[in-house]
Amino acid sequence: MFTGLVEGMGTVKNAEAEGPGLRLGIQTPFQSPVAALGSSFSVAGACLTVVGLQGGLLDFQVGAETLARTHLGQLQPGSQVNLERSLKLGAEMGGHWVQGHVDGTGTLASRESDRDWDMIWFNCPAELSRDMIRKGSITVDGVSLTLVDVRPGGFSVMLIPHTLAATTLGSTPVGASVNIEIDILARYVRNAVSQMQPERNAQ
Repeated sequence: MFTGLVEGMGTVKNAEAEGPGLRLGIQTPFQSPVAALGSSFSVAGACLTVVGLQGGLLDFQVGAETLARTHLGQLQPGSQVNLERSLKLGAEMGGHWVQGHVDGTGTLASRESDRDWDMIWFNCPAELSRDMIRKGSITVDGVSLTLVDVRPGGFSVMLIPHTLAATTLGSTPVGASVNIEIDILARYVRNAVSQMQPERNAQ
């Protein structure tokens, strides 16, 4: 479990095919000890397991399902990714509950700067936008954000100067792919409502 509060940006050192998946080597900005084998990291919003480590350099294995739902397969050496270590029991809870289970990808559609702030619109599949509400939470490339507006197949967020400086969203260009995770509460509500439909139809 994560919060969507990015701890730092890492740099991809290698991205190599491995079986049906991918092996990623990422140089982190954290001081040793960074992690333990088997620990979880949010990498651009996707929960991955540490399978190798050498100082601040961590190795991850990305499975076929994760490659299908995220943009991690597009990463190249030199790419930057948002990183967050898993939430520890008793730690301060900021952001919102983030699982690291990416629902799908979207595209940065437009960026409008207002002094040091940016209003950004993203396009996404309509089945994702229907679970979003204004002022609700959304995770984009591992960053917890507040939804400003929602339309079928798209949504907007306002990025403060800190977010622009501390995450990859500050340099993500128009047209780039991003990982999207909808709020876990929206998932449960949708599931509960769908389970109620047969009962209503039977009456």
